[in-house]
Amino acid sequence: MQRLSIRKFLTNTYLAYTIAFLFLIISMIFAISIGTVSVPILTIIQIIGSKLFAGLTYDIEPMFTSIVMNIRLPRVILSGLVGAALAIAGAAFQGLLRNPLADPYTLGVSSGASVGAVLTLFFHLSIPFIGSYTLPVLSILFSFLSIFLVLIFARQIDRAMKVETIILTGIILSSFLGAFISLMIALTGDELRQIIGWLLGSVSMRGWEYIKIILPFFIIGSFLLIFQAKELNAMSFGEERAQHLGVDVRKRKFLILLAASILTGAAVAVSGTIGFVGLVIPHLCRILWGPDHKHLLPLSILTGSGFLILADLLSRTIISPTELPIGVITALIGAPVFAAILLQRRGRNKRG
Repeated sequence: MQRLSIRKFLTNTYLAYTIAFLFLIISMIFAISIGTVSVPILTIIQIIGSKLFAGLTYDIEPMFTSIVMNIRLPRVILSGLVGAALAIAGAAFQGLLRNPLADPYTLGVSSGASVGAVLTLFFHLSIPFIGSYTLPVLSILFSFLSIFLVLIFARQIDRAMKVETIILTGIILSSFLGAFISLMIALTGDELRQIIGWLLGSVSMRGWEYIKIILPFFIIGSFLLIFQAKELNAMSFGEERAQHLGVDVRKRKFLILLAASILTGAAVAVSGTIGFVGLVIPHLCRILWGPDHKHLLPLSILTGSGFLILADLLSRTIISPTELPIGVITALIGAPVFAAILLQRRGRNKRG
């Protein structure tokens, strides 16, 4: 009986990863293929194959090669990395705070990262020796400062630091930082269009250079969180229970908040503010495949990546040739889901 249950668990786990991985691959193929100029799927495979393996040569029209390698593939990879970063950060925040409403957007972390990025763009800041990495570094710094401020204020309001208090404090801070950003926009001149376009969320016209900017931070932040999976599982039952299980709660909480801030800051730096990905995707993965963070975190990466790739595809094709900000698409999808979660929680509280 025990052997049968282990086999069933392994089969379900492999099935979950297979579904998530196929969803990501299919999303990438469709996003590269569909556009003003349609590129056949076989041609896409041939182009990428010839770039990966020097020995492979195909008779491919140069226009298709240019569209795939210079425009669509970097855009798809960038949107995938941003979606993955926001989704795993949201899963970590939800696990740490034990609340499905927690995500970088509702906790004010995205707004903090936006302030760092807007300051960089507004004052044309450049830190010596790191050059183009100034934008993500300052975004990460401000995102970490934001969550730090949220926790400090929440503790002043409520010593028990209830999750609802933390989220409410995050929303208040997010509103304040949003007003600060609006003030900076009102004071801008030539940078106005660039900053507004960036704030609405977009991965348009951002090539391989932006992938190089986000990739190291994505790898560091993701590995930090995945290595905290067991501790997140323990802390999801409460900090006291986790301490009894031998978890250094203070240290682990700091590492989780740092890693989630790194991921959020880097994502916001390259794509602007994109809401609800960190809320919807972890919640969906938890419903489909369970709350175990050893699998929830990597599955959120795969699903979040595929989701934002499809959202970006929708943003550039729904009213083509005009392009919608990707943040608009995620908000249209995420806001109803957010409302559904609130109603679901209210129903549970009434029954309780």
